[in-house]
Amino acid sequence: MNFRDTVFLQFTKCILKYSLQLLIVCYTFPAAAQQKKLLFADDFSQPFLDSNWIVETTPVKGSAIYTSNGKLIMDTENGVTLWYKQPLSGNIQIEFNRTVIMDSGRNDRLSDLNQFWMATDPQQKMFTRKGGFKEYDSLQMYYVGMGGNYNSTTRMRRYSGTELKIVGEFKDSVHLLQPNKTYHIKIVVQNGVSRFFVDGQLFFDYKDDHPFTSGWFALRSTKSRQEVDDIKIWQLQ
Repeated sequence: MNFRDTVFLQFTKCILKYSLQLLIVCYTFPAAAQQKKLLFADDFSQPFLDSNWIVETTPVKGSAIYTSNGKLIMDTENGVTLWYKQPLSGNIQIEFNRTVIMDSGRNDRLSDLNQFWMATDPQQKMFTRKGGFKEYDSLQMYYVGMGGNYNSTTRMRRYSGTELKIVGEFKDSVHLLQPNKTYHIKIVVQNGVSRFFVDGQLFFDYKDDHPFTSGWFALRSTKSRQEVDDIKIWQLQ
């Protein structure tokens, strides 16, 4: 083989190599882009809380749950649970922004950026409670209370319906709340594992031997003033 043929052969191999790489990118990129499907989004731009949400609380003077300037406001003296009304199942991802407001409000308290997910009720009493925290002990679900107990603990629990098991806990300042800081929360449920992220940092990674694979999602708090925005719920493939 002469020099010209050798150069041509190497050139041809190079073209084939990069053409194959380009084909792989072209075929895999759309597949990757289809790994999750948006099920629900709410930016709270409407001047009222719409019918996608179910509020459980005991009405108290000075407490309110409403939308304002594109934010959901939970300004409550007592417990409040705000359920997304559609049940979720399989692998899911939930994202939202959330802030605990500390200023001069009567309910301002740096505590309880809480959430439930994959919640079901063996007693068939969903959406009948009044917001008291103990009322939810009979549910089956996962729970994270960030900055609970007057911002002294951040915990993940598994509720079995009869037992509340702490499956993760932090008490250091890095994992507790800061006033007026907007956190990006992400919850991922995938193949029996629940992960809880704050601003991209993994807080909890819990593999359940008997996972809850369907149920409802809720925002939860008590005696505080919080803003929530830009909720998105995805189905993961």
